Amino acid sequence: MIALEKYGNGASPALEQTVSESIQTGFVEADLVMYREEKEILQILAERVATLAALPAMRDKRELWRRHNRLEATRPVIFCDPENGWNEIITERQMRCKTKIARRWEMNLRKEIFWGEEMGDDRPVEAIFNVPYTCSPDNWGAEIKFHKAEQLGSFVWDSPIKDYAKDLPRIHPLTFEIDWKVSRGCFDLASEIFAGILTVRPKGTWWWSLGITYPAILLRGMQNMFTDFRDYPDQIRQLFSIILEGHMKKLDYLEANHLLSLNNDGTYIGSGGYGYTGELPAEKFDGIVRLKDMWGFTESQESVGVSPRMYEEFIFPYEKPIMDRFGLTCYGCCEPLHSRWNVVKNHHGLRRVSCSAWANLEKMAANLGSDYILSLKPNPAVLAVPSPDWGAIRSYLRQTVETSNGCRLEIIMKDNHTLADHPEHVTEWVRIAREEAGAA
Repeated sequence: MIALEKYGNGASPALEQTVSESIQTGFVEADLVMYREEKEILQILAERVATLAALPAMRDKRELWRRHNRLEATRPVIFCDPENGWNEIITERQMRCKTKIARRWEMNLRKEIFWGEEMGDDRPVEAIFNVPYTCSPDNWGAEIKFHKAEQLGSFVWDSPIKDYAKDLPRIHPLTFEIDWKVSRGCFDLASEIFAGILTVRPKGTWWWSLGITYPAILLRGMQNMFTDFRDYPDQIRQLFSIILEGHMKKLDYLEANHLLSLNNDGTYIGSGGYGYTGELPAEKFDGIVRLKDMWGFTESQESVGVSPRMYEEFIFPYEKPIMDRFGLTCYGCCEPLHSRWNVVKNHHGLRRVSCSAWANLEKMAANLGSDYILSLKPNPAVLAVPSPDWGAIRSYLRQTVETSNGCRLEIIMKDNHTLADHPEHVTEWVRIAREEAGAA
């Protein structure tokens, strides 16, 4: 258990903590102002991060991921990212900065310190501070209006394609704009603050997933997409084709303008896991990153109610050209893949496959064997209550390890939206997971 006097017990900072945080900063020019006291706070935190990154234990963790990613037999790898649960671990009681950019960076650094000092999982701390580019959201030619009840809560949206005949002609392959002034301003500010402490680098992540069904449901609606497979098959194919073209043009632009970054290091890839590998970049790499030098990722969570046959006919053909461009690939998130594995396995360079809490683990273990990484995602709801059933959690993890014997297993706790204001839930989960994985 962690010392509660150090963490929690405060109001939520209400900072978005999902992986999308690393894609675009959301800053504007006015945000590039920071108090001297805030810079000093960030420097002190950065020094702690650098110290942690230099520990021999971090070197061992990096090597564990490298071995795991090249499919060597290792003990199961454990990773825990509480996502929005971070707002209950690092609260206003711990936060010291006031301005927008300083608070965002303070949260990022404090998370690294927690990972290095308290979490106990296999995620290494790196003496690196990544500064993502600031860019506009993807524009598909029609406004998608979101309605949120609260900042980090659920939301609904108004999908703009009501009638294919009237509305589909307005939809075009995505466009986006990079705010170069803010992007360079963020990088210069970080370079000034962390000089001599952390390596500051512009890190263009640009996307979390290159899946096609999420943009489709935003544009058309979830229920409509499901019925379109039967009622409007030609139109839904046309929509998927536009989305595919948009993703491909974005990739073309980023590659041609040297805006891609390697993700063969401590970069979060897929729906869980880290990219450490010596198999990337590809041959004849000259320092300019190409798509074939990178991990790629697609998923189709939104099609969970679609039959394997319809998935193969309508969705897979529009995913595959995207995955074909990358050196190594990851597939899947929350959708259970055991029923469509015979199709998914045909993706190019497939290495990491998600096994969600709704997948049949026995079938997935038999399908993947030692040829792929089985990326297990336990149900995060078990940590969302004041008093978790730790005995049941241990039993589940033990059974998981036994069922996956012979597989290249990683166990990833993520998608937490609350820890019931108990920061110690994550460290206790990691402790149990490590014991059952034979790492304690």
